[in-house]
Amino acid sequence: MRRLLLLLATCAIAFAQRKPFDVNALLELKRIGDPQISPDGRLVAFSVTTVDVTANRKPTQIWIVPLEGGSPRQITHDGEANQRPRWSPDSKRIAYLSDRSGSSQIWLMDPDGNNAKQVTTLSTEADGQIFSPDGKNLVFTSAVYPECAADDACNQKAIDADKASKVKARIYTELLYRHWTGWQGKRRSHILVTPVSGGAVRDLTPGPRDVPPFSLGGADDYDVSPDGQEVCYSMNADPVLATSTNSDLYAVSIAGGQPRKITVNPGADTNPHYSPDGKYIAWRAQLRGGYESDRFRLMTLERATGKVTNLTESLDRWVNSFTWAPDSANIFFTTNDRGRQAIQVIPTTGGAVHVAASGDSELDDMQLTRNGKTMVYTQQSGVAPVELFRAASTGGSPTALTHLNDAVLAERQMTSLEEFWVDGAEGAKVQSFLVRPANFNPARKYPVLMLIHGGPQGFWGHAWTYRWNAQVFAAAGYVVVMPNPRGSTGYGQKFVDDINNDWGGRAFDDIMAVADHIVTDIPYADASKMTAAGGSYGGYMVDWILGHTQRFKALISHAGVYNLQSEFGATEELWFPLWEFGGSPWSNPETYGKWSPHHFVQEFKTPTLVIHGELDYRVPYNQGLELFTALQLQKVPSKLLVFPDEGHWVLKPQNSILWYKTFIDWLDTWVKK
Repeated sequence: MRRLLLLLATCAIAFAQRKPFDVNALLELKRIGDPQISPDGRLVAFSVTTVDVTANRKPTQIWIVPLEGGSPRQITHDGEANQRPRWSPDSKRIAYLSDRSGSSQIWLMDPDGNNAKQVTTLSTEADGQIFSPDGKNLVFTSAVYPECAADDACNQKAIDADKASKVKARIYTELLYRHWTGWQGKRRSHILVTPVSGGAVRDLTPGPRDVPPFSLGGADDYDVSPDGQEVCYSMNADPVLATSTNSDLYAVSIAGGQPRKITVNPGADTNPHYSPDGKYIAWRAQLRGGYESDRFRLMTLERATGKVTNLTESLDRWVNSFTWAPDSANIFFTTNDRGRQAIQVIPTTGGAVHVAASGDSELDDMQLTRNGKTMVYTQQSGVAPVELFRAASTGGSPTALTHLNDAVLAERQMTSLEEFWVDGAEGAKVQSFLVRPANFNPARKYPVLMLIHGGPQGFWGHAWTYRWNAQVFAAAGYVVVMPNPRGSTGYGQKFVDDINNDWGGRAFDDIMAVADHIVTDIPYADASKMTAAGGSYGGYMVDWILGHTQRFKALISHAGVYNLQSEFGATEELWFPLWEFGGSPWSNPETYGKWSPHHFVQEFKTPTLVIHGELDYRVPYNQGLELFTALQLQKVPSKLLVFPDEGHWVLKPQNSILWYKTFIDWLDTWVKK
């Protein structure tokens, strides 16, 4: 017994000697992603992003690691953006995107990184490349001028003309005219194809539409049939893109020609993938048009008969990603459930779902070897960033393929996530996660930081984040509480839908129920020093809290919706407020008036930090300015932090450091000083 006590004491001392996990440690981590198994099953290629704080950049390089285990090795070195490795069918070459020649182009290299050769030299650059399964072609996207299509000389001439023009004005006659951080220009994303051996580039999706839709799916929104003869892609053909989520699937010959529409669902159809035997196309679908947070189902189309099957209708969770088993008999997919994301399997013909891998973590990016026996995937949690793992596809103990962040984590204190449940509005069960402060002493009382997630259809759980990292806040001496109120995903679609037309209702009551639990049931939490912060919808909830309770000592609103009426007229994806509030401000003024925080300015009393990016077109930064103006005129202690070069998220390394410092300093001012 004495030996056991001595061992425990030694471990406790060793842990206490570790440094708290601050923002500097956060930026030391290597950010791993996009694992790709070679068809011969020998190697896994993946991307690694590091942070160069001094240069204020985040370079990305390609690495490989043996599937059976061994030391990972970096295989690209020239350029700062080397990413998206994709294997040729014979495993002899890797196609990847690189800026090593000055712009984003497709390159080929050997599996060891040697013999690099540039494939494309397009003035409009290249993205999203995939090999056709026959190995003859590369299919990719490029933002071209519709009138030029794949004619690069024409595209170059148009680019030069735009650059030479002294007039920089923009003229629009339709919505959507800007998105996220960019204004809509004259160019459109098209799917192009080029022979691997060289030759003419063809445009498979000519016309005025972005393909794939820039608001959904992305680079995984198209695929090539196993025989290499057909391309399936997602496109939104509705006349007003700003009000529509209705993307459909189309198929076109890889030689070009007239596409044929293969889905008629009013909601979003995205991420098509052919089965390896070519008999099916699988994709994710939302059934309710105009609702971007409808449940994603896993669908299949039998190509010979046209029969469509909804595989996951009985599963009340979103399908987030999926991949085919090599024999086409099963589909592996991920779902979020109560703050965790597991990998599950379902037969192609439908039937019972079983779990392939799970845990207190978020699993994703699964790939299978050609024999279907081994699976590679990414794993992250609330205490560890992404690393690569290998496991049997039938389940069993996983093996880590990478340990790129072990050294950094070993020097820092990491606090496990704890969870608790409370009764929220209408008796609904509401889950929250909690992270204790660094150097925790149960005899002490600590200030509390409640983090409110965005979305509102998002969630907190066993996943890593670089923007709102609970470990960094815990290292600053806070009990960090992360509630998943109404609207959160992973608790059934009704729980998600309950926030529609009710932004400040049930969700606010759920959060207050969590706050009550902190006061009454967490003995080391100092209820007199409770703070709250949130971004996007979380920022909205902070703004709502400002006018509805004074129980918090300090608040932080990042990119928060403050004035629902003015935000509607300046945001870009109008389908979102149209659904969430049952129409426009002029068609449904009562709902907008009821739930807009700006109507409660006279109740504002809590010290508030307001943060916004000038390039934020999702929640335009006039929202932050309006809030700060109201706080100042109400003589509420307040501070405004504006990033001219950031959008909805703060991404640049030095801006991130300033964000964390300003964030923590603001809270400390009101609960520690």
